[in-house]
Amino acid sequence: MANIKKSPRNLAVTVLDRIINKQAYSNLELNQVIQQNELSVADKHLLTNLVYGTLQHRLTLENWLKSFVKREPTPWVKELLLITLYQYHYLERIPDFAATNEAIEITKLRGRGNQGLRKFVTGVLHAVLRSDWPDLTSIKDPVEQLSLRASLPLWLTQKLVEENGLVEVQKIGKAINEPARLSIRVNRAKGTIAQITAQLASEGIKTIPSQVAEDGLIVTEGNLLASQAFHAGLVTVQDESAMLAAEAMAKAINLKTANLVLDACSAPGGKTGQLAAQVEKGKVVALDIHQHKVKLINKNMERLGLGSRVIAKQNDARDLTLLADQALDAALVDAPCSGMGLLRRKPEIRYQKQFSDSQQLHKIQTTILSAVAPKIKKGGIIIYSTCTILNEENNETVAAFLATHPNFALEKTQTARALKTDRATKTLTILPSDYGSDGFFIATLRRKN
Repeated sequence: MANIKKSPRNLAVTVLDRIINKQAYSNLELNQVIQQNELSVADKHLLTNLVYGTLQHRLTLENWLKSFVKREPTPWVKELLLITLYQYHYLERIPDFAATNEAIEITKLRGRGNQGLRKFVTGVLHAVLRSDWPDLTSIKDPVEQLSLRASLPLWLTQKLVEENGLVEVQKIGKAINEPARLSIRVNRAKGTIAQITAQLASEGIKTIPSQVAEDGLIVTEGNLLASQAFHAGLVTVQDESAMLAAEAMAKAINLKTANLVLDACSAPGGKTGQLAAQVEKGKVVALDIHQHKVKLINKNMERLGLGSRVIAKQNDARDLTLLADQALDAALVDAPCSGMGLLRRKPEIRYQKQFSDSQQLHKIQTTILSAVAPKIKKGGIIIYSTCTILNEENNETVAAFLATHPNFALEKTQTARALKTDRATKTLTILPSDYGSDGFFIATLRRKN
């Protein structure tokens, strides 16, 4: 019983139940359960695979399950059935009988000897094993079919198809259900890419250069978080796409000579550190609305050796009375957003958000931009970025800002690797299907007068 209680499958049921029914964050919940239980490396990998895989394919799995249950099972039973179906179809190395047997043992444990519950789970799983995987091609509506195939809510699939076309969304749907890779950014304040790559290699951490971001590396092997290189602040964990916002600012102004730069929505400080590594003579003001996140920013800046270059404060970016007008050379507004570019890394987001969330966030985003605008010097820059791929929060937010701020002009966003340089738009949108990184959006806004 003790082994079953701490088995990856039973722990996955607990984690998924909390994510789906208590709105917990997948990464935080999973990390907490891993820390609380002594698991082998193999068991950690299986637990992580079960949680993220079942989340990524949830709608597809629910569609398969509905033929075998007459009413909605209790939450933990449903999660147990879904992770077992996930193993049947997606994990070829796990024998069906192994997944089935352990599901039944978990039912006995959690059901406290309830024979009816055990018979229900056993009956459902045996019926599933006698059936074929549903033929989704029988669904005539291509958008509805894609919704189930990619496990994207119908409203989101419709919205993405409207903005990107069916073929591109098919690529997005495939990309977001692939495993997320671990990317890190080299801290140039502590060494060159060559030096730090060599240091990582000496600790058994293998990397390859990012094709997206100039300072990015992809970790292919090794325990990064246990390394001396990480603890010494030579690198920090950051998605490749997220590194592009600071790159865009560096392309638009000379950060080395900048006096004051704002990171308006800073926590946990990934982009703050990237800016601070380049602002050699001035300061970066980093704001967050929560005091505990300000402490996190300071902690991260100390690890990176950049504490003296950063002023972190608790402050709502919608009210910037702490700054004088025209005090800033540049500002990064990495705005609160729906996070729809993070579906590979945080798959639960797709089930927790509605389009109304984007509409509400659009209002917050324009309010923050309007608060930042008068603080920018003439000739200075606002870099506006989000980790979503929905137009309402991206191009439409930029358009709404420009309509009320004619003293700002939109310039073409540039990156170190000249990504999508032949695009028709001045703004830059990175889709999850483009480079295997997170979805991201960047606009470059210069104050004219």
